[in-house]
Amino acid sequence: MTATGPVPAPGDDGAARIYDRGYRRYEGERRGVGGAVRSVAVSTAQRALGLRRSAGAKVLPVLSVAIAYLPAIVFVGISAFFGDRFGIDANEALPDYPEYYGFITLAIVLFAAFVAPEVLCTDRRTGMLGLYLASPLTRDTYLAAKALAVAGLMALVTLGPPLLLLVGLVLNDAGPDGIAELAGLLVRMVAAGAAVAVLQTSLALAVSSFTTRKAAASGAIILLLLASSALAGTLASIDGAPSGVFLVDLFSLPFELVYRIYGSSQSIDDGTGVAAEVSTAALVGAYLGWTALCWIIVRVRYQRLAISR
Repeated sequence: MTATGPVPAPGDDGAARIYDRGYRRYEGERRGVGGAVRSVAVSTAQRALGLRRSAGAKVLPVLSVAIAYLPAIVFVGISAFFGDRFGIDANEALPDYPEYYGFITLAIVLFAAFVAPEVLCTDRRTGMLGLYLASPLTRDTYLAAKALAVAGLMALVTLGPPLLLLVGLVLNDAGPDGIAELAGLLVRMVAAGAAVAVLQTSLALAVSSFTTRKAAASGAIILLLLASSALAGTLASIDGAPSGVFLVDLFSLPFELVYRIYGSSQSIDDGTGVAAEVSTAALVGAYLGWTALCWIIVRVRYQRLAISR
């Protein structure tokens, strides 16, 4: 049996004491909702990149980014080390900026399929979403913070590699002629990178809102992109099919829009040739429609979630 003794009186050795009572106001900087959004966006980006996490969490994001930048490094190397020696004209031998996306499509898709499930599914599965919403964040501002993080990360693989290619070619005297041409190219480059990143972000977030399992969301994103491309190809192969069937191809649609942004006379090779027949207005309308639909899905899903705080 456990021996029991008298309870120590206040002031005796071993007794609990309250040394201070009262309430202290927070005297630090109050950054409001905007600060909360920025804080969540930064921490989300760090988590998605595997920062401050195990080495295994860094493998896929690092691999995806490396795949995206490797062609640019190779092309710059060809221009720098072999151009003068073999008389290679970089403007003719190397792919132009819209064509570059054909070399990094896999990296973009893998990155989108990894990042969005990591930042949305994890919060709902672990209950962190309830803690976020106990802060000044609402469901809409929470989604805005997550979207900023994912879109910013997507820019690493949609905008960074073409910029690296441009810098390398300029340093090798193979870039655009004059400041005006360079400025115009930069504007097109930013617009093209943003166009690919926004649709990929919207689609990935919409799919990720349906499950708490990251692997299931990643697989569904890749499957949806491939299935939409296969469906568009099948419909286009039917005699008399309108060129508008290309607009259901979520995989190729943003990359065709890239060609239009750069004002290229070429078009994406979708295997059927219908992409070139679609008007730019229809292409932009379909892009905006799909993007809006994805965001409507995400918002409706999160407004209906029952969350305990």
